Amino acid sequence: MIAITSVFSKKSLTVSVLAASALALTACASLAPYGPQMAARGQGYSEQQIESNRFRVTYSGVGAVGPVADLALYRAAELATQNGYDWFEVTQRWIDGRPDSAGGVRPNVSIGASSGRYGGWSTSGVGVGVGLNLNGPSPTSTTLEVVMGRGSKPDSPEAYSARGVLEAIGHRL
Repeated sequence: MIAITSVFSKKSLTVSVLAASALALTACASLAPYGPQMAARGQGYSEQQIESNRFRVTYSGVGAVGPVADLALYRAAELATQNGYDWFEVTQRWIDGRPDSAGGVRPNVSIGASSGRYGGWSTSGVGVGVGLNLNGPSPTSTTLEVVMGRGSKPDSPEAYSARGVLEAIGHRL
C-alpha cells in the first residue's frame, strides 16, 4: 500500500509541474501594450488612408478575438478625433483568428484497449492517457474600413461616437 501511495504522489507532482510549466508558457505570449505595429508580424495598429475621410485600420495581436477587435475600434476613434471628426462608421470588417485563439492548457483523456496472442500466451490490456495541449495564444487581427464624419452620428449599428469609444475602451489600456 505504501508503494502505491508513493507512485501516486510522484505522478501528482509530475502533473503539477507540467501544469505550472504550461501556465508559464501561455503567459509568455499575451497581447502587447497598445501601440503602433513596429514589425511586419508584430503586434499593434497600422492604418492606411483611402480617401480624405476613409481609412483602413488593422490591429494585430494574440489571444482572444474580442480584445483585439476593441483595439481596432479604439484606433479608428483616435484617427477620427485626430482628424477633427466626431464619429466613424465601420463599412467593412475582417477578423482573422480562431474562436479558441486565447490558447491555454486544454487537457485531453484517451482510453485504449488491446489483446493479442503470443505463442501459447494470450494477453490483454487497458490503458488510460492524459495529455496536455500546451499551445499558447494564437495570432489574431481585426481590420476595419471606416468612414468618418462631423456632426450627428448616423442612426446605424455600425456607427460609433469617436469620443464615446475612446472613453469606453481607453480605461482598459
